[in-house]
Amino acid sequence: MTKSVALLLGVHAHQPVGNFPEVLQDAHARCYGPFIRTLYRYPDFPFALHFSGWLLDYLLRHYPEDMAMLKKMVHRGQVELVGAGETEPVLAVIPNRDRIGQVVALSDKLEKKFGQRPQGAWLTERVWEATVVPALADSGIRYVTVDDYHFLCTGKEASELNGFYTTEEDGRRLDLFPISEALRYRFPFSPAHEAVKYMESLAGEGQEAAIYFDDIEKFGIWPETYEWVYEKGWLEDFILGVLASPLIRPMKFSDYHAEAHTRGVVYLPTTSYIEMNEWTLPAQAANTYADLVQEAKSKGFFDRDKAFLRGGIWKNFITRYPESNWMHKRMLQLSQRFHALPERKKSKEMLELLYQSQANDAYWHGLFGGLYLPHLRRAIYNAIVALEALLDKVAARPPVIIEDLDFDGRKEVFIHNDEIQAVARQDGSAAVCELDAYLLRHNFGDTLARQSEHYYRKMHLDQDTQHAGEGVANPHERVSFKHHITQSDLLLDDVQRMLFLDSLVDGEAVTPLRNYVLRPADDHATHVTFSCEQGNVLIDKRITVSGKRLRVSYQFNGEMQGQFQTEINLAMPSCDGPAGRFVFNDQIPGGFGQALRFEKAKKLDLQDEVLDGGISLHLNAPALIQSQPHFSVSQSEAGFEKIMQAVTLTLTWPFSSHIKELIVDVDVHRLGA
Repeated sequence: MTKSVALLLGVHAHQPVGNFPEVLQDAHARCYGPFIRTLYRYPDFPFALHFSGWLLDYLLRHYPEDMAMLKKMVHRGQVELVGAGETEPVLAVIPNRDRIGQVVALSDKLEKKFGQRPQGAWLTERVWEATVVPALADSGIRYVTVDDYHFLCTGKEASELNGFYTTEEDGRRLDLFPISEALRYRFPFSPAHEAVKYMESLAGEGQEAAIYFDDIEKFGIWPETYEWVYEKGWLEDFILGVLASPLIRPMKFSDYHAEAHTRGVVYLPTTSYIEMNEWTLPAQAANTYADLVQEAKSKGFFDRDKAFLRGGIWKNFITRYPESNWMHKRMLQLSQRFHALPERKKSKEMLELLYQSQANDAYWHGLFGGLYLPHLRRAIYNAIVALEALLDKVAARPPVIIEDLDFDGRKEVFIHNDEIQAVARQDGSAAVCELDAYLLRHNFGDTLARQSEHYYRKMHLDQDTQHAGEGVANPHERVSFKHHITQSDLLLDDVQRMLFLDSLVDGEAVTPLRNYVLRPADDHATHVTFSCEQGNVLIDKRITVSGKRLRVSYQFNGEMQGQFQTEINLAMPSCDGPAGRFVFNDQIPGGFGQALRFEKAKKLDLQDEVLDGGISLHLNAPALIQSQPHFSVSQSEAGFEKIMQAVTLTLTWPFSSHIKELIVDVDVHRLGA
């Protein structure tokens, strides 16, 4: 009897919460739409499909005809719908109650919209920790897909990974399918006939199942793939080749799971896919890891030893990037507040905002922009700020709260009212790391410091690498440049980008003030005061919120020399686009992406049409205000690029005998208000 191999093919479709409408439209035009319409013509080709909840809602609203087609494919038994967390969170880094809630929310949606409740789940970024097993099992999930690499790390041989295994945690069972790395790198990058021939060779070797589950965006959105997959017919040729082969049986995961038996028990280590193990490490460690991998490949023992060349784990992103850690701890803070409410005070809107704040994309950075993309972080803070405002209405907080939210050993000070919130750090800087406007649902402190990245050493290449041979290039292998990058663009920040980072300037010498200490205050105060000694001078820095205004005032006790300077980094959604502008002396001198000087300024407006709001600075004494766009360099599928993270305003006052107090008022407003 001729042996055959079961092809279990699944694709995962996701767009980050808050992504630009034009990106979603392009993704549907080049990928989601043509993929569904192509597969619709071949009802004998079964496959699995996962849409994240936010993306699915968008497609149902804007492309009902394609979604109706998908529903027909589900009803005729061609498509298996796969679950996951509703907003695509990394399940391992959100509370267990939210893991269950997120998975159940998407399963309920799929059952309501398409009449099918999922048995399997997509594990975001294939981030595996055993702690997620109980939540998945309690949510009705029977199996998930992870990489074959996860299994190799247990000592399994590649030849053993031709079916599913079983694991358990806290008495809950979950079955695990190993995704083939060989197929991930072939679909759709190698010619269709070669991909089919490879699977037929697996049948000849007696393999029971060829398991593929990966991003659908590789079928049309990644560079060169739309022309390759659709215009040149890769997908159709692949389907026809599979259907014509007597050695390949395309199946749904659910059907295979129902007819096959587990191959035994397995316990996987905490890990993700191989590339992630490099991305999650700090730059120097990532380079060391990459060198070890390259050495193993060049000497021919990588395939043998790759399971033992272990890099970092996904949670390293939270330790690497203070900005990610802060978002994560703010999300945990609000999750705890929400779940502590009596049921009658909870609302559907609160829960939806909580889940949106847990979307994975803005918390990490690898081959794609992620954390480096301001609009993705803005979507997280939009949800955080909006949820906090709703929680405050039903469970009021004290006006000043002091706690070590981010676990760095130093407490932060939360000062808030119903309109705005400022969070000041007790790290010696007394700087404001978060400035929330509840009406605008925006954090003006949402910036990103420049730190070294593992891919910076690739930038000595001043030209794009080209793909050779048949097929298309895998973006993991490309080096290209979207923008011209200079050495000055790679300068690193020694502190986080915040508001009101103070310095003393004496000629060419700049002395950062990093020895502020919080002074005691009474329990009902609506402000906090920090003090620092500089020589024979005592500086008191008071931070107050009142209405829509943040006031930072400085009192100087003693004779000061030189100049006083403070740096304010503001996250403006328009960045260097045309919708952001300065207004000075009733004139528009330019936009946020320009370097500008404002002499003897006492008032400066920043207007942002994307935000439909802005900031006004009011000073009690005229200052020189210098504006500079703050860019970072990151990589994406389009190549290395510069991304504007913030508007950096530097305010400078010369000391004179009559200056004893400086006041900066930051007013938040809607445009036209």
